[in-house]
Amino acid sequence: MNTEILGVVAMFVLTVLLAIPLGKYIGKIFTGEKTIFDKLFQPLEKLFFKLSGIDAAQEMNWKQHLVALLTINLVWFLLTLFILMNIGWLPFNPDGNPSMSPDLAFNTTISFVTNTNLQHYSGESGLSYFGQLTLMLLQFISAGAGMAACAVVFTAMKEKTTDKLGNFYNYFVKSCVRILLPISIVVATLLVFNGTPMTLKGKDQIISMQGDTINVSRGPAAAMIAIKQLGTNGGGYFGVNSAHPLENPNYLTNMAENISILLIPIAMIFALGFVLKRKKLAWVIFGVMTLGFLFFLIPSIALELKGNPAIDHMHINQALGSMEGKEIRFGSAASAYWGITTTVTSNGSVNAMHDSFTPLTGMFTMLGMMVNSFYGGVGVGFLNFYIFIIIAVFISGLMVGRTPEFLGKKIEAREMKIATIIALLHPFLILTGTAIASFLYAHHPDTYAGWLNNPGNHGFSEMLYEFTSSSANNGSGFEGLGDNTPFWNIACGIVMLLARFLPIIGPVAIAGILANKKYIPESAGTLKTDTLTFGIMVFAVIIIIAALSFFPALTLGPIAEHFKIY
Repeated sequence: MNTEILGVVAMFVLTVLLAIPLGKYIGKIFTGEKTIFDKLFQPLEKLFFKLSGIDAAQEMNWKQHLVALLTINLVWFLLTLFILMNIGWLPFNPDGNPSMSPDLAFNTTISFVTNTNLQHYSGESGLSYFGQLTLMLLQFISAGAGMAACAVVFTAMKEKTTDKLGNFYNYFVKSCVRILLPISIVVATLLVFNGTPMTLKGKDQIISMQGDTINVSRGPAAAMIAIKQLGTNGGGYFGVNSAHPLENPNYLTNMAENISILLIPIAMIFALGFVLKRKKLAWVIFGVMTLGFLFFLIPSIALELKGNPAIDHMHINQALGSMEGKEIRFGSAASAYWGITTTVTSNGSVNAMHDSFTPLTGMFTMLGMMVNSFYGGVGVGFLNFYIFIIIAVFISGLMVGRTPEFLGKKIEAREMKIATIIALLHPFLILTGTAIASFLYAHHPDTYAGWLNNPGNHGFSEMLYEFTSSSANNGSGFEGLGDNTPFWNIACGIVMLLARFLPIIGPVAIAGILANKKYIPESAGTLKTDTLTFGIMVFAVIIIIAALSFFPALTLGPIAEHFKIY
């Protein structure tokens, strides 16, 4: 057990140590400062801009940034939808996998465009290599778009009074070329040398120890796995994601992939401190996020190491902890760590089956997605946290009788309306979707009986988790749910679409509006936002909003299940 805990501590410490210099590097890229890699990446960037005819130096206001963001995603949505519905006859399909149905293609396309990677199919049989490579490209595009939107907000926060917030395409291309691509190459290379396949050949045959002939799927897996982790995408090449021995062969690759999940989300926090020249503010934000992360992580590891009480009742030894649905090469502690890191971010990849976690660990994974701002996805994680900062500034200002100000700009009714709508959108989508699904299952059991393998409290948790994962743009699931049906494909697709773009539009709009306001220099009456007190205030706002919104639903699901098995 001590060894398992040391492994978890080592992963987190290494992540932070790597994220600090990476954050400084990202900050330099967003501010246009020189870096040691300029000569290497500038020719590729210039090629992209020349082929597209885009002037990367042309300044945009916040509305133009949003138009560019939505245009890119619309083009790739239409192209990918066509590809997935026609992979049966398109090239690079050595195993002869069929085309997707329209509803599944709709769900999958939205899923990867929105950085969710919710997969209602199994990669080995559901896609051709051409389809897999197309989705891999979307993992770069969706992650780069999120980082570019975050760069716009950073720029707006930095400037005193302006409506010019840089160029979206410049931020987007640099995020992909200078950050995501090189780190992905390093991670993919490590995976290849540890046994992850990277080939365009079809299935291979092996003879098992029992003498059976087995067809083993392979393909260009290593490249897709690298960007799925670094871009907080999470979409696995194989059906069981990073629990698959070819996707995550050993503890070294497990560490590399797990570090990759948190690396850029944490680095973006330190990039904020570099861009604004407010390192103390960055450390306060990092502290609040880390505190929330530890609140979910520590009890989850303890619960999984303790084992499942239902199995204890059968007098089965659980010296290794609760190992149902877990891989022996990782163990219960590392599996719980992955489960929390993948859900506090919008990654969603798994190295163990979340449906088999003990009930309260399952609850903590859901809470990570319900809060959706403790680290979060690349770029969008800070955007979600930014909404809570605006709300906390407004409440704090009213409490102490001061005009709510953040970085020299007054927070007024317009910004608060936008922030409130975005804060309430997340619980609205999750709870409304779960309520509709529960109603259909309860009132039409013959039609929807195939949805749940586990009726009762756990079945409710499966449906709640699916909509939580969709709304958090996470993509993981309690896989006891039969989700490849028209209802789940269409309903989750709509939720993913709304939950991706409205929470980007809101923060960018707030930041753009504030940037255009008159700058007010700090004075003795200014509310300090880089202090421990304000950090506690933000944390309290996050917890209260999440607890009030989701506690009743969690009571019906994992909390009720927890008390049942004791």
